[in-house]
Amino acid sequence: MAGHSKWANIQHRKGRQDKLRAKVFSKMSKEITVAAKMGDPDPDKNPRLRLAVKEAKSVSVPKDVIDRAIKKSQAGDGEDYEEIRYEGYGPNGVAVIVEAMTDNRNRTASVVRSTFTKNGGNLGETGSVGFMFDRKGEITYPASVGDADTVMMAAIEAGAEDVESSEDGHVIWCLDTDLNEVATALEAELGESDSTKLVWKPSITTEMDLESMEKLMKLIDALEDDDDVQRVTTNFDASDEVMEQLE
Repeated sequence: MAGHSKWANIQHRKGRQDKLRAKVFSKMSKEITVAAKMGDPDPDKNPRLRLAVKEAKSVSVPKDVIDRAIKKSQAGDGEDYEEIRYEGYGPNGVAVIVEAMTDNRNRTASVVRSTFTKNGGNLGETGSVGFMFDRKGEITYPASVGDADTVMMAAIEAGAEDVESSEDGHVIWCLDTDLNEVATALEAELGESDSTKLVWKPSITTEMDLESMEKLMKLIDALEDDDDVQRVTTNFDASDEVMEQLE
């Protein structure tokens, strides 16, 4: 999972979250509204909404924005969003999964296809790269919550599959269907997590050089700039030297 965590680090170091603050809030609000509309507006009774609210809080979305998004789901006149997943290839054949939420499927498909083409990529059919990823639950905790053994024991008790511990913190993996249950059990043992979400975890990675990584970042930036795109995941892997040159 080197690619995934390194990309998170790029975002952090480059301050992308700050620059995209309003856009991030908007995308989180959309996810909350859809989750609340599909189930109960009470996060305690709606696992998907609970995870959406938790993820929104992890990127500092204000409480009033979260409450407004939940209320919007109950208004009855909100947009009907459809969830769509696009799959394709980026520079150097790297696999790219784009998760979108749209009220106009044709518009979103056209923009995503055009963005791939303009940035050295190629939009494929559904399933064209999905086999290179596993759908998993990902729960992260800061290093300060405990040492590797402590977190590993808590994760095993909670029903998790694997733990990756480093000086940056702990990443706990579980089956996608077990995420809510595992996260709740871990919370009782370790307290509030930094992040709890469903992700596409690469099972096969593509090695990238500096030039390919620069092109890939332009593709990801362009995709994430689209209001309909909720999340972009790739299976890149790159050396520390390449990552340092990107800074």
